[in-house]
Amino acid sequence: MRVSTIQLAVEASESADERRRRAAGAVRSRAGDDLVVLPELWTAGAWAYDRWDQDAEPLDGPTAEAMSAAARHAGTWLHAGSIVERDTDGTLYNTALLFDRGGNLRGHYRKIHRYGFDTGEATLMGGGHDIVTVPADFGVIGLAICYDLRFPELFRGLLDAGAELIAVPAAWPAARLAHWRLLTRTRALEEQVFLTACCATGEHGGIEQGGHSTVVDPWGEVLAEAGRDEQVVTADVDMAEVLRIRSALPVLRDRVLGVAPAAGR
Repeated sequence: MRVSTIQLAVEASESADERRRRAAGAVRSRAGDDLVVLPELWTAGAWAYDRWDQDAEPLDGPTAEAMSAAARHAGTWLHAGSIVERDTDGTLYNTALLFDRGGNLRGHYRKIHRYGFDTGEATLMGGGHDIVTVPADFGVIGLAICYDLRFPELFRGLLDAGAELIAVPAAWPAARLAHWRLLTRTRALEEQVFLTACCATGEHGGIEQGGHSTVVDPWGEVLAEAGRDEQVVTADVDMAEVLRIRSALPVLRDRVLGVAPAAGR
């Protein structure tokens, strides 16, 4: 199967509508791909807090409408990155959207780990609570977003829920690019899954984005990696490798759960 990440430039000079049209065109051009992944909060900008309220939308809003049509046109599964979702009670969420080849919304995930340390996303958005996996025609997709990469327990939960490929949209800062490259490989290796991570490029909210979108195999090997410019990165993956590697190196069966610290320590 063929997997692509569309590493979009997210700049303050471009409106959400303009970027939506551009992203839809890029997705439509990926006919023949089996899975396409977009970045985190690419409509408003993950660091452009002042735009979140004006660019917030419901699950069935303009981004979902445009991405559904684009997925259907290309005949691909589409992880449409994430949007600023406004719930019916007014709460904002960082929410990922996954469409099937027919353009049907097959799953959505509200980001559990909110970045900001008492600022930004941590204070302006609600947090999700659900681990989300979605069965596709090529395997089970697990959903996570950006900062989630720093929390291995979520990825172990996705593994336990059947994930064979985990898709991670992001807006990871260039200043911590080394962390991004390390964590994407580590999460794929430790869970023995394919990991497709799409990071924005450009600059918004005063933060330069890291780019370097990547596809990593269950052995922790990088199959494809972008640079810093806007580009599409494509890799051919064999989902049978998940079972092969888990059988050849069956470390997951040796997990020891519920270990408690010794008394008095």
